[in-house]
Amino acid sequence: MSRPIDVAVLGSTGSIGTQTLEVVEAEPDRFRIVALGANSSVDLLAEQALRHRPQVVAVASPEAGAQLRGRLPSGTELVVGEGALVDAVDSSCQVVVNGVVGFAGLDVTLAVLHAGKRLALANKESLIAGGPVVQRAWQTPGAELVPVDSEHAAVHQCLRANDVAERVDRVVLTASGGPFRGRTRAELVDVTIDDALAHPTWSMGPKITVDSSTLMNKGLEVIEAHELFGIDYDRIEVVVHPQSIVHSMVTYTDGSTIAQLSNPDMRLPIAYALAYPDRVATAFGPLDWAAVGPLEFGPPDLEAFPCLGLAYDAGRAGQTAPAWLNAANEVAVAAFLASEIAWIDIPDVCKGVLERHDGASADSVEAVIDADRRARHVARQMIERRT
Repeated sequence: MSRPIDVAVLGSTGSIGTQTLEVVEAEPDRFRIVALGANSSVDLLAEQALRHRPQVVAVASPEAGAQLRGRLPSGTELVVGEGALVDAVDSSCQVVVNGVVGFAGLDVTLAVLHAGKRLALANKESLIAGGPVVQRAWQTPGAELVPVDSEHAAVHQCLRANDVAERVDRVVLTASGGPFRGRTRAELVDVTIDDALAHPTWSMGPKITVDSSTLMNKGLEVIEAHELFGIDYDRIEVVVHPQSIVHSMVTYTDGSTIAQLSNPDMRLPIAYALAYPDRVATAFGPLDWAAVGPLEFGPPDLEAFPCLGLAYDAGRAGQTAPAWLNAANEVAVAAFLASEIAWIDIPDVCKGVLERHDGASADSVEAVIDADRRARHVARQMIERRT
């Protein structure tokens, strides 16, 4: 039997992190946890460490680090502080799952790629905001990037079916439509936080669930698809597919479309990224074809959900424009979840911030960080004026 693959899970206490550990537990002879990392979730992180006995546990919050001391198994090193998650990349891991939420995941993405390791990327924001610098880091010998988003994992698998890149006509990303599918803009004025968090098919953290409700999540995935696969924006299409069975498709120049289908289960794309280029033996989200029923597809409503169009605009503008949009969205979603603005205000804030983008180049990490900082400042100013 071959040696287990050593895995680091950063953002281990979030939705992606906990499901990654379920995949590892399903195939203990195949994978081994050597590092865990989180921001501040002490109790769950301690529990995970006791169960998996990693070499390293990293926590960003000094307060959480103080609470963790004495609660870790013998032989597990505790790393604490702002750069703790990046330090955890230096463990013996072969694969790093970046499940950190938001722009904060950029440092982890760059550290993994610069170390020449495989990055199982669930943190789309780092690739979106820092696309040019991530692309350069991706050129490091040995570096691999396998997407964990269900849509991009689907595209990744579809592209494996035909290695003639110039024969790709378009990539089709599917969107569930979220909890507000079919509503008009006028009907969305008074939606509540609970309404936005009631996703019909996926169980995710609050930020990404709100993004799904505005279709910003799909817009960010359009930018991510451009960065991952080098597909022009005019050849990336979004269709609404409420059943969430077809996770994405690739259409070739001869008219053939290849799709990846399964029940909605994030453990499948996680397992795909961990085992690539192989596959795991455990089935996640298998379909009972006799019970699947009809599959529906339709165009997104860009008037009711303008965030999708804003993402195309930012992607086509390039450089630091996606970083500005991502930062504005993170600030706006946080304000919505804090009851400072209405759901309907989220795209308005994002649009206002993007209109003030200064056209700066994304030619360094510092430039991307500065773009993120300035966009957040503009977003907060706009929110304060509204409140």
